[in-house]
Amino acid sequence: MGTMKLMVLDGNSLAYRAFFALPTDMATASGQVTNSVYGFCTMLLSLLKEQKPEGVIVVFDRKEPTFRHLAAPEYKAQREAQPDILYQQMDIIKEVLAAMGIAAIDAAGFEGDDLIATVATMAERDQHDLLIVTGDRDSYQLVKDPHIRVLYNKRGVSDYALYNELGIFEKTGVTPEQYPDYAALRGDSSDNLDGVPGVGEKTAAKLINKYKSLAAVFDAADEQTPKLRQSLHENRERVIRNADLMILRRDAPVAIELSETQPKPNLKQIQQMFETLEFKNMFARAKSIFADFAADESKSAAYDTQTDSASTEYASLDPILSTYSNLPETIVLLEGFVAQGSASIAGAWLGEAGRSELDGVSMTSSHGSGPVAWIPSAMLEKREVLDQITKIPSL
Repeated sequence: MGTMKLMVLDGNSLAYRAFFALPTDMATASGQVTNSVYGFCTMLLSLLKEQKPEGVIVVFDRKEPTFRHLAAPEYKAQREAQPDILYQQMDIIKEVLAAMGIAAIDAAGFEGDDLIATVATMAERDQHDLLIVTGDRDSYQLVKDPHIRVLYNKRGVSDYALYNELGIFEKTGVTPEQYPDYAALRGDSSDNLDGVPGVGEKTAAKLINKYKSLAAVFDAADEQTPKLRQSLHENRERVIRNADLMILRRDAPVAIELSETQPKPNLKQIQQMFETLEFKNMFARAKSIFADFAADESKSAAYDTQTDSASTEYASLDPILSTYSNLPETIVLLEGFVAQGSASIAGAWLGEAGRSELDGVSMTSSHGSGPVAWIPSAMLEKREVLDQITKIPSL
């Protein structure tokens, strides 16, 4: 088989982003919370529509410790256990992927990032084009022109940045190959791996570019200012160890053949799942997007009702986040929630939830259906907006 256009998604990362971007009272009549599943499916279907990959793989972490936890006990030790309502939805997401005929893989002792790195190595070997979709910056190190790119999920379910090698350099100041050394020097708070005290992103990039490697930076410690010299000498062993941990493994046990990763959707199963989840209009969207992949015997009948008009093709699709950055439109939106007497609201944070800067809030009707509105933090600073939010009787 010739060159394929492949896409690999970091399942845990995207499910996590969806969970914290959408209200947790998006739930079925039976009480099953569905915000993460809804957000994940929205992202996945949008990516399939926009990127049109020929093969798709979704990777997941496992709960047991990996080799990184064994090498560094502090690795991710600061992270609080995720809510049960998120873990419950991970299993549902995997069931949805099975109905879609999309490969979902994990491996004991390895993180999803290592599986992505292994898939990237396989894709490069076979000269396939691979798009890595993730909210984890560790994947920056995998970017390699012309075949391997990263579509980085910056926030929520719809905000992405696409990076090639030049993009990574412009973003970080270092090349993809240098990224683990740079990250170790700077430190990675999300993984609880401290860098060299006093070294931020700009200083880390400057040092890596000047000395070319982490070991060379430490070897040149005596050339630095007294404070930096001391920090380098005191933290050398730990930071070099961290850099080794930040290098993604490219030998994870990935048994799947890339040439066999074309989605094989079962439209009947997809429809049943979305009906159970009470995603009223999402099947219409999925059916249209999976037109090129459908392996279902009822394929031809399934598409008889589709129109040829691009303007009406997605008229009944589930709404994705709509951003409200215009004051009059935001006031009208909030007045509607006031009139309804209730709304569901969820905050999205730039870092750890509740301990970092608020990025914005998502709002929807209290019964969890209908449009999902995104109100960025800049709009929340306006008194008129806050006044309207406080008028909503039940949040």
